[in-house]
Amino acid sequence: MRLLPRSLFGRLVVVLLGGLVLAQLATAYINLTERDQLLYRAGGMRLAQQISDIVRLLDSLPQAERRKVVAVFNAPPLVVSLDRAPLAPAAAAESDFQHAMFASVLRYALGDDAKVVIARTPGALPGPPHMGMMQRGRGPGAFAAGASFLVQTALRDGTRVTFDSHVSPQEAAAPWRLVLTLVVLLGTVIVLSLVAVRWVTGPLSVLATAAQGLGENINHPPLAETGPAEVQRAARAFNTMQRRLARFISDRTRILTAMSHDLKTPITRMRLRAESLEDEALRGKFVHDLEEMEAMVTQTLEFMRDTSASEPVQRIDVMALLESLRSDYSDTGKAVTIEGACVQPLSGRPLALRRCLTNLLDNAIRYGERATLRVEDSGREIVIRVLDEGPGMTPQDLEKAFEPFFRGEASRSRETGGSGLGLGIARNIARAHGGELVLKNRAPRGLEAILALPRTGAGA
Repeated sequence: MRLLPRSLFGRLVVVLLGGLVLAQLATAYINLTERDQLLYRAGGMRLAQQISDIVRLLDSLPQAERRKVVAVFNAPPLVVSLDRAPLAPAAAAESDFQHAMFASVLRYALGDDAKVVIARTPGALPGPPHMGMMQRGRGPGAFAAGASFLVQTALRDGTRVTFDSHVSPQEAAAPWRLVLTLVVLLGTVIVLSLVAVRWVTGPLSVLATAAQGLGENINHPPLAETGPAEVQRAARAFNTMQRRLARFISDRTRILTAMSHDLKTPITRMRLRAESLEDEALRGKFVHDLEEMEAMVTQTLEFMRDTSASEPVQRIDVMALLESLRSDYSDTGKAVTIEGACVQPLSGRPLALRRCLTNLLDNAIRYGERATLRVEDSGREIVIRVLDEGPGMTPQDLEKAFEPFFRGEASRSRETGGSGLGLGIARNIARAHGGELVLKNRAPRGLEAILALPRTGAGA
């Protein structure tokens, strides 16, 4: 999904924080709902106890005194009246929590033997409620969050007493302690989650960096085998793989070195014998073939061994390097043009980069007679484009050109096709610097070698 971060750390943080926030919101909703129900229950019990006290008081008074007492208690949110018409019993809905709660606490306060009729009233209380319903710090309609009930019960002498009542949650301060508790809990869990996620993803980042460094330098320092058991196992496996690769490359290099040494001896003997030939034309052919064999052996050894890895990394003035190459080719009558500029130096191996660019220029001049170096500096990387005006290559050969001993033409003559190792060596050098080398055809003709070198890739 595009909304998710690209990194594993970011995705884990989003999932964990999203789950924590939803869980905290659900917890806050449940706690606040239960709090409101408890406050409402407390308000209902207070009102039920008040009705019970009034009923007991009226029962103890003679009928002539009752109206005086009723007038005293007749004030919203509890309006008391005598001798009203009997109420028809009304069943409350099963989901009416307020009705069921108030009925239960009222019957408990009056006693199980009391005959009580409770009806839910949607409207406002009778009488002058505007000022009576106002309590300290509350305005008209303050009881809108509660519920209004009409309660009727009979005294011992049969007189009916009717109460117009309103049950509202008791006054309570804002639940700042609950909110503060949830915020502290959420903040603590977020911090611990971030630490845990970083702890989990940190070794992956270290492993990715080590893998990138291994691709640029097989002798990269091994990973520290520390941390949890899984991390130690991964680091141990990575270090074992690195040692095996280094040993394989070392063994192959020693074999090729021995082969090169062994081949040079018979080549030297054959060259001495060729010098004794009287036929000058035949002697020239033998010498040329022997020089070609020796050059192929030397270049093959350099391609397999990658001697540039042992060269120390330095700060390179790219423009000075390109100007030096242009001057060298100009001395041999070959045209090289430089376009663009690079202001900041590049960290790299100067001799290796010089060899890389030389191979690219040789290839461009061999097929296009002239070459153009176009420099682009984006700050993060330097791109050097080597342009020629040759015939180009077929699309399927653009990648095959980097394979050893591949040449884009049928002839295998060194005068026309070279040894087929120059581009492969150039790409190896580019990748050793953390960069890349690709080929593209130009329009309408010609080939373009694009050498991209990041500013932080050579020292890995």
